[in-house]
Amino acid sequence: MWAHSGKNNDHSDWEPLPDHLHRVGALAGELGRPLGLERTSVLAGLFHDLGKFHPQFQARINGAAVRVDHSTAGAAVLMREAARLGRGERLAAEAVAYAILGHHAGLPDMASDSDACANERITGFTDGLAPSWPETVTPDLTGLPAELAAKIRPADPARAAFDLSLAVRMVFSCLVDADRRATEQFYAELDGYIPDRDWPALGPHLNAHLAALDNRLAEFPQSGAVNGIRREVMSHVRKGAARSPGAFTLTVPTGGGKTLASLGFALEHARRHGHQRIIYVIPFTSIIDQTADEFRRLLGGDHVLEHHASIDLENSPGDHRSARDKLRLAMEDWAAPFVITTAVQFFESLFAARTSRARKLHSIAGSIIILDEAQTLPRGLLAPCLRMLDALCAHYGCTVVLCTATQPALDERLTGTQMVNGAPVQTIFGLPLAGRELAPDPAGLNARLRRTRIEHGGVMDDAALVDALAAHLQSLVVVNSRRHALELYRAAAHLDGAIHLTTRQHAADRTGIIAGIHARLAAGEPCRVIATSLIEAGVDLSFRRAWRAEAGLDQIIQVAGRVNRGGEYPVEDSIVTVFQPADHKPPREIAGLIGDFRAIMAAHGDLQSDAAVDAYFRQVYWRHQLGRNGLDAKDILPRLKVQPSPTLTDFAFRSIAEDFRMIESGLAPVIVVNDPDTLAGRLRGAESSGRIARELQRFVVQVPPRERARMIADGAVGFLAPEVRGDQFAVLQRRALYSREVGLIWEEAELLTAEESIF
Repeated sequence: MWAHSGKNNDHSDWEPLPDHLHRVGALAGELGRPLGLERTSVLAGLFHDLGKFHPQFQARINGAAVRVDHSTAGAAVLMREAARLGRGERLAAEAVAYAILGHHAGLPDMASDSDACANERITGFTDGLAPSWPETVTPDLTGLPAELAAKIRPADPARAAFDLSLAVRMVFSCLVDADRRATEQFYAELDGYIPDRDWPALGPHLNAHLAALDNRLAEFPQSGAVNGIRREVMSHVRKGAARSPGAFTLTVPTGGGKTLASLGFALEHARRHGHQRIIYVIPFTSIIDQTADEFRRLLGGDHVLEHHASIDLENSPGDHRSARDKLRLAMEDWAAPFVITTAVQFFESLFAARTSRARKLHSIAGSIIILDEAQTLPRGLLAPCLRMLDALCAHYGCTVVLCTATQPALDERLTGTQMVNGAPVQTIFGLPLAGRELAPDPAGLNARLRRTRIEHGGVMDDAALVDALAAHLQSLVVVNSRRHALELYRAAAHLDGAIHLTTRQHAADRTGIIAGIHARLAAGEPCRVIATSLIEAGVDLSFRRAWRAEAGLDQIIQVAGRVNRGGEYPVEDSIVTVFQPADHKPPREIAGLIGDFRAIMAAHGDLQSDAAVDAYFRQVYWRHQLGRNGLDAKDILPRLKVQPSPTLTDFAFRSIAEDFRMIESGLAPVIVVNDPDTLAGRLRGAESSGRIARELQRFVVQVPPRERARMIADGAVGFLAPEVRGDQFAVLQRRALYSREVGLIWEEAELLTAEESIF
C-alpha cells in the first residue's frame, strides 16, 4: 500500500502508506503538544489518509483514471467506533472527523443541503478498505475526551460550543500542517532540495531585541515634554510585562509612542512568560509598510515576516529563489518569531475553512497578539472577534493587547443575547479587561499629550474649504467619500502643494505620495492634503491645521492625531475643525456614527476626554446591538452548536468562512499597469494565478461593480488572457483614465479617448 508515488516504476522510491500515516501522526502530535491537544492531533494524523487503503486509490496512484475520495474513510471509521462508546468519546470522534474530512477540501459543515457536508459523507460511506488496515492504526479514543474537556468552559453554554469549535480548528491546523510538511519532505528528498523552513526562535534573541529597542529609544531627542512622556510610557508599560498573560488595553494618545511601547511590552512579556511568537495586527495595508520597516530595522529582517495581501514576493529581501521560498513557506505556517499582518489576514484565518489559511492557526497559540487601532474592528463582526480573542487567551496561552488612542469599550460590560439551542441566552461578548490597562494614568496622559483643539465649524461648502486650505501652508482636509475628495481637489488644485490622497490611487502610488507628504512637511514646504479616511489610522504625519467632515468621534480624534503631532506649536493654534459638508450627504455607514458623535458632543464639553470616548463607543455598540445588524451581523456564533442529536455538534465551518469578511466593500478590482501586453504574455504562460495576483495587489484600484461593468462594456477595462485565466484579471486598457495625482476616474470612462488626459 502506497501513500505517494515516486519516480521509479518499480516502486523503489515510493512512500509506503503506513510510514506516511505514522509520520503525519507523530508530527501532528508534536504540533498539538503545546496546545494541549497532542493525543487528539496524533489520532487525526494516523487516520487522515485511511481511505488510501481502498483498492481504487491504489489503482489510481498506479495510473488508473479513477476518482477516489480518500478523506472520508478515517472520519467514518472513528465515528463508527465511537458510537459504541460514551458521550465524551463520541464528541472527540466528531472533532477529529471534521479535521480529517477537511484536510484537502477544507473544513465542512456538519449538516447542510450539500452532499459535501460531514453528515452526508459519513452516513454515505461504504467501507471497501483493504482488511489489513487495522495492522497499521488503531481507533483508540482513550484520553481524547479529557484533552477536549480542558479546552471548554462548560459552565457557560454560549462559550462552550465556541471553545470546542476552536479546538477542532486547532487540531485541523496541526493535521494540515503535519500532512503538508511530511509530503513536502518526502518529495524534497526525492528532488535533492530541502526547503528552508528554519527561523530563529524568539526566546534566545529577546535580550538582543530589547537592547536594540533601548538603542533606538536613545536616538530620540532627550528634550521636550512629549519625548519625556514617551519615555515614561515605555518604562511603565515594560514594567507591566510581569503581569499574568491574558487580555490588556494600552491606551495612549496619538504621538505618545504606543507602537514602540507595545513592542517593548511584548518582548518583556515573552521573556517572563515564555511566549513563542509576537503577532502585530494592523488594520489597513496602507499603513503596514512603515511599521514593518521599523521593526525590521530593530529586530533584523531574518526575524520578521510581513504577511498580507499586498506583499510582493518578487521584491522581498533576498534576490534568489531560496529567500523567496522561505518567505512563502513561512506565510503558510507563520513559523517566524515576529509576524506583521493585517486584521483581515488574522481574523479571516481564524474563521477560515480553507486549508491554506487555517494551516497557520496552531502557530497563533502561545503568541502575544498586538491589535493596533483596536477601535477599527468591524462592528458587525465584533462579537465573534472578541469571542475568538477570549478563547485564545483562556485556552491557548495567548496574550492580547488592544492598542489604541481611542479605547473602544470592549470590556465585560459589553453584553448581549445569543441564541443557544434555539433559546435566547444573555451572554458576555467583552473581554476581562478590568484592571488590565498597561499605560500610566490614561486620563492624565490624555490631558498632558493634548496638542489640539476640536471645534465644530458648522456647514462648509467646497469654496469655504478651499479658502481654509489657502490660508494655511500645511493643512489637511478629510472627507467621507472618494467623489467628494476628487471634487474638492479639483477645486483646490491651483494651490501650491495641493495633494490628493484616496483609494482611487493604487497602493504603490499611495506609498510614494505619503513619502512626498512627509518630505514636504519636514522641509516646511506648502503641503495642502485632501484625503479620505485612509489617512486617519497609523500614518505618521503632522499638519498645522485640519478639517474633518462629520463622522464617528474616533475618526475625528484620529485626524486630531495628524495635527501638531510632536507638540511643537501652541495647542490653541492647532485646531481640528469638524464641519458638515454643504453638498455631500454622508455614506449610509457613516450617517449613524454622525448621530452618535452629535449626541456625545452635546453631552461632553471635552470630546477628546476618555469619558467622552467611552460614552461614544457604548452609544455605538448599544445602537448596533439593538439594530437589525447587531454585533454579530452574520450570525456567526449561533452556527456553532452543541446538541443532543443526531450528532453532538453542528458546526457550520464552511458557511461561516464564506460569510466572515472583515471588509464588505462591495467593490470590484481593476488592475492598473503600464504595460498590459507584457502582463498578458505572463498570464498566458505557466505561472500560477495566485502568484501573479499577489504581485499585482499593489496596483489594484477597487471600484463599484456597476462602474467596472460599464468600463468593460466601453472597452476601458478588459480581461487579460481570458482563454487561460477567465475573468480573474480585469486590467485598465484606457490608461488616460488613471494618473498618480488623482487615481482612477471611472465616472468619465466613456468621455475620454485613449489619448486624452483625465486632468
